[in-house]
Amino acid sequence: MTARAASPEAVALTEAFAAIREHWSPVVIAELNGQQVKAVKLLGEFHWHQHRNEDELFLVHRGEFRMEFRDRSVTLRAGEFLVVPRGTEHRPVADTEVEVILFEPTTTVRTGD
Repeated sequence: MTARAASPEAVALTEAFAAIREHWSPVVIAELNGQQVKAVKLLGEFHWHQHRNEDELFLVHRGEFRMEFRDRSVTLRAGEFLVVPRGTEHRPVADTEVEVILFEPTTTVRTGD
């Protein structure tokens, strides 16, 4: 499900997340100004990575997860978000399934550098 600029329409997050079958596989649900809005379900640990040229915003829709950095970790719960600055090594970890909205430039490679 992708909302495009052709016609403004509401995006139902519940429906967008219900359509996701695989963890760690973001689905583009909208695009604006060179940015993509993605819905993704997380469970378990992703690998350490960084994005040299792009910042990323993680907004928790449902559940909670930890964003680990080399020197600390930040727990995010529903209704909270975190911006990971470009060049910052990080690893998302979800002990239980979590639904997250990502905001990132269209050029962002999911696995980082």
